[in-house]
Amino acid sequence: MSKKVNWNEVSEGTKAIWSGELDCFQDHASQMPVVLSVAYGYEDLDEWYDVALGKKKGHIYSRNTNPTMELFEEKMRIIENAEASTSFATGMAAISNTLFALLKPNDKVVSIKDSYGGTSKIFLDFLPKNNVNVVLCETGNHEEMEAEIAKGCTLVYLETPTNPTLKVIDIERISKAAKKVGAIVVVDNTFSTPINQKPLELGADISLHSATKFLGGHSDATGGIVCGSKELVKQIYHYREITGATMHPLTAYLLVRSLKTLELRIQRHNDNALRLAQYLSRHKKIDQVFYPGLETHPGHKIAKEQMNGYGGVLSFTLKGDYNTVKEFLPKLNFAHMAASLGAVGSLAGPPKTTSHVELTEKEREQLGIPESLIRYSVGVENIEDLIDDFDKALSQI
Repeated sequence: MSKKVNWNEVSEGTKAIWSGELDCFQDHASQMPVVLSVAYGYEDLDEWYDVALGKKKGHIYSRNTNPTMELFEEKMRIIENAEASTSFATGMAAISNTLFALLKPNDKVVSIKDSYGGTSKIFLDFLPKNNVNVVLCETGNHEEMEAEIAKGCTLVYLETPTNPTLKVIDIERISKAAKKVGAIVVVDNTFSTPINQKPLELGADISLHSATKFLGGHSDATGGIVCGSKELVKQIYHYREITGATMHPLTAYLLVRSLKTLELRIQRHNDNALRLAQYLSRHKKIDQVFYPGLETHPGHKIAKEQMNGYGGVLSFTLKGDYNTVKEFLPKLNFAHMAASLGAVGSLAGPPKTTSHVELTEKEREQLGIPESLIRYSVGVENIEDLIDDFDKALSQI
């Protein structure tokens, strides 16, 4: 008999370990196997047909569903407190499939100006080519956003905290405005993870992630996940199963493994990032520090209300220009200069080569992203070592 648990009574760390795994798997294995089979055979045609139509539980083809992938989706569904979830090959696949599945020509999207570069490209280029109207409001100007939503729209897209300037949007406030006009609210929750922020509990309809980042946490698995209502997730899943942006079973296995330490990792990321942000905010060679955990941050009050922790990513500007960035970054010993974030090891780079590489310098400037800015994804190293690393590197420029 299968065990039953009321997951609403269980803490996040325990959910991440046990959800979907209360019973042993095939041959009494305690860990989920990697199921690499492309197809699934049936001896009875009626049963095969029922599975194909979703009338009966099972799998027919791994572009659609897969047992290992299904376990990852179930864990994320429970951690996000969602009705349903579906996974993708990458985070951008999750974002693009969601937008194209839920929007049609002449629909209107309201979003913010400085979202992730790939997302911005969809808003600035791909959606307009499909005759979808896009309005990008000043990030953090809630009044402007509410006024635009009140004119009528189909979908509101939020990213909070934003990448890479860590601006904060009040999810509950904007969700209420969207509900008045019947708009769907989608939130990119990658920076926060469900440990730090629960968009669905704040009124959003969809919470999505680049699972490549904190959910995976080890820079060895690329994926995406969408969580939300059954109705919306079904539409997005159907778009994904036809367009084919399917997560690989081995990736799903790596992500399931990684989720088991998610709460522990996020706690350390949160602590380290806050300590480093406080250190940098006092350093004479640093111009500005962007981190919602700092009381001086414009979005600190909102972040304190809607987040359980402030996340593992911060950004800062050096006193200088892009040449100063080029001089400084190679001097850090304990940070890979790489275009990702959310790993156990620290990662650093300017938007020019990371989050907004797709955009021109002028486009980055229009989004309020200076060339002297560095995004730093704080790992789970000993924080004293990271601060010492910064001390030595900054002293040399």
